[in-house]
Amino acid sequence: MTQRIAVVGGGTGGTVVSNRLAEELAEEIDRGNVEVTLVTDDTKHVYKPVFLYVPFGLAEPEDGVRDLRELVDDRVNIVTNRVRRVDTDEKRLYCQDGDEVIEYDKLVLATGAKLDPDAVPGFKQAAHHFYSARGAEELREALADFEGGRLVLSVVGTPHMCPAAPLEFTLIVDDWLRDQGIRADTELVYTYPIDRSHGKPEVAEWADPLLAERDVRVETEFVVESIDPDDRVISAKNGEELAYDFLVGIPPHRGDEMIIESGLGDNGWVDVDQRTLQASADPDVYAIGDTASLPIPKAGSAAHFQAFTVAERLASQVRDRTPTKKYNGKTVCFVETGLDEASFVSFDYETPATMRRPSKTIHWAKHAYNESYWLTARGML
Repeated sequence: MTQRIAVVGGGTGGTVVSNRLAEELAEEIDRGNVEVTLVTDDTKHVYKPVFLYVPFGLAEPEDGVRDLRELVDDRVNIVTNRVRRVDTDEKRLYCQDGDEVIEYDKLVLATGAKLDPDAVPGFKQAAHHFYSARGAEELREALADFEGGRLVLSVVGTPHMCPAAPLEFTLIVDDWLRDQGIRADTELVYTYPIDRSHGKPEVAEWADPLLAERDVRVETEFVVESIDPDDRVISAKNGEELAYDFLVGIPPHRGDEMIIESGLGDNGWVDVDQRTLQASADPDVYAIGDTASLPIPKAGSAAHFQAFTVAERLASQVRDRTPTKKYNGKTVCFVETGLDEASFVSFDYETPATMRRPSKTIHWAKHAYNESYWLTARGML
């Protein structure tokens, strides 16, 4: 009997795990003993970190886009549809278009995080952001007309994709404003909703002196409740208010509604074992990347390492072997500290985050990785 593995989501996690499964189970697939199906609602694969550079004219959104079929192993079937519900009892995926039903034996959920700007009143009308192609382009157009005033980067929603990106934008825009000759005319303000400047304590300790050196005002424990686009005022839940002339916000995020509908996670993130990545609700379901509820940031590198773990575990299960591969929480991330320097951070469940001294070498290493990301998506790195 053919064993059917379904993967839902064509982002980093879904693409890498599909390619790794095709590699690990090549013989079984060629013999017809295994089928791997990737279900995604988009024929394009988007590398979202590129969006950070678009507002400064350093990249275009299309630089981070490839046809999914070009990236995915030919042994993998691709179904373009949106999964609206998972029936874990019957092991079926019910799709939105054409009432398509896909049966599976093992399932990997890699549905990612969705932007939810409507969750905070006024956000959509008032704030620019760089978390989508359109948002990054609109921010670029608005920055081109900026002549000074109070520029606020406010982390409105947590958790969010690319956890270092708010710090990166703040440090890059500081350099950019200096190049434009208007840094002296600009007050930079950075807000974060907890009692430090970043979720990882070690990153916050590293960032604080850097922000102070750049004359960036930092407001912590600033939990945004609403934004008034007419008066240009951000209101926090503790009653504080912050006026702005130009607002860049990190939008609220949410999990896929399908997760809630399927009873796999109350808030749209799948509850999983942090080592095996198996869903608490069903051991035949795995979740990786932003989809998984884990005590680590929602970073692309985490999805990549998790995909390797899940592919190896599934290959063992297909062969009736006890899976031994486990995820150790490994996450690595480049952190831009301006237009021409960057740092690098790495950590796992047991090891605290370690920040490297910013340098031009690391900056160019990040750009080299951005160019070679497509090998990562193919599961080759």
